Amino acid sequence: MTLAPETDATTVGQTFLPRYDEDAAPAVPRASLGRLTADEKFVRVGSVVSGVALAWLITQRLLPLDGVPWFLVMAFVCTMVVTAVTGAMTGGAVEARDRLAATVMNVGAAIVLVVLVSAVVFVAYKGWHALTHVNFFTQDMSGVGPKDEFDKGGVLHAIVGSLIQVGIAVAITLPLGIGTAIFMTEVGGRFARLVRTVVEAMTALPSIVAGLFIYTVFIVALGYPRSGLAAGLAISVMMLPIIARASDVVLRVVPGGLREASLALGASRWRTVWHVVLPTARPGLATACILGIARGIGETSPVLLTSGNAQFMVVNPTDGVMNSLPLFVYSLVRTGEPNAVARAFAGATVLLAVVMILFVTARLIARPKRTKTTRRRPAVDLVMADPLVEMGPVSSASNPPARTEENP
Repeated sequence: MTLAPETDATTVGQTFLPRYDEDAAPAVPRASLGRLTADEKFVRVGSVVSGVALAWLITQRLLPLDGVPWFLVMAFVCTMVVTAVTGAMTGGAVEARDRLAATVMNVGAAIVLVVLVSAVVFVAYKGWHALTHVNFFTQDMSGVGPKDEFDKGGVLHAIVGSLIQVGIAVAITLPLGIGTAIFMTEVGGRFARLVRTVVEAMTALPSIVAGLFIYTVFIVALGYPRSGLAAGLAISVMMLPIIARASDVVLRVVPGGLREASLALGASRWRTVWHVVLPTARPGLATACILGIARGIGETSPVLLTSGNAQFMVVNPTDGVMNSLPLFVYSLVRTGEPNAVARAFAGATVLLAVVMILFVTARLIARPKRTKTTRRRPAVDLVMADPLVEMGPVSSASNPPARTEENP
């Protein structure tokens, strides 16, 4: 290669380097897309510290804005201003906008994390005295009054009741919800659009309406007693639209090329759905089930109307009243006694723990299986194993085949 001369007929088709211009403006440094350098970390940390200090100066010395909320709002505004100024000074307008967007997203994520952690910590702190007693997890509340000490009574009957009721609801809503989503996605038509509209409307259904519906039909009209089965039916009414709607969204994201390839190979529509669409959407379907369980396990009013409030262990969902964790918390908080309120907070902590365990279990089940595939060896390993690879011609037609585990 040579420096670019004046273009003429003899130089057409050749490659030349551009001439170096000593008077040209220096190139703008590119913004790093990987890890932050030490200078960038220093600038961002300094911007945050400067914004907080400036907010303290404004709220405590210049303006009569006392209180933590004013300080937090002013700290956010000042940090944004300082970040924009430092970004414009060091990298131009593009980097300033990038830093502002990154700051907004980081602050939003931090706010969500702080709210969630503070809620969990507050609930666990309020119920810590009851949680430290082993009998709280191994006994029920039969014969225990609201003023009794923490060495008596427990939440075992409510845990078992919640698991039974949610299990009944999942057994009902999971096949119905996924089947409804398959119908709306794979079949289509006017009736499918009508079903989608009804499902979307039912996602906003008040829980008390679902409880009254099951109470009127199952208990009053059919004459069945209050039981865990009735509570499971009421919870399933709340879970069904959530699972159906979320599964519909997940199935619509599956690439159409997978369906077309399966149909082109001669598979029927049902085999395509069963062997191609559902395995592809399995993680999303597990998430839909999690959303439904999270909605159903915390419901109180449907359970209050349909299952009653048992203070003893009940394992048969058709044999009389049955307690649950939300109802356990509600009934103890109503008493107003300090020991009962502490037990209620402990029950709420157990409820949060159960939801977390269900979430982790569902994610582990939905995790895709690892299969043995042919992995392409890195280029460095190829060159070290056979130096002729680096010296070979550039054209792809004459390149040797990629080395794999099956073809060393």
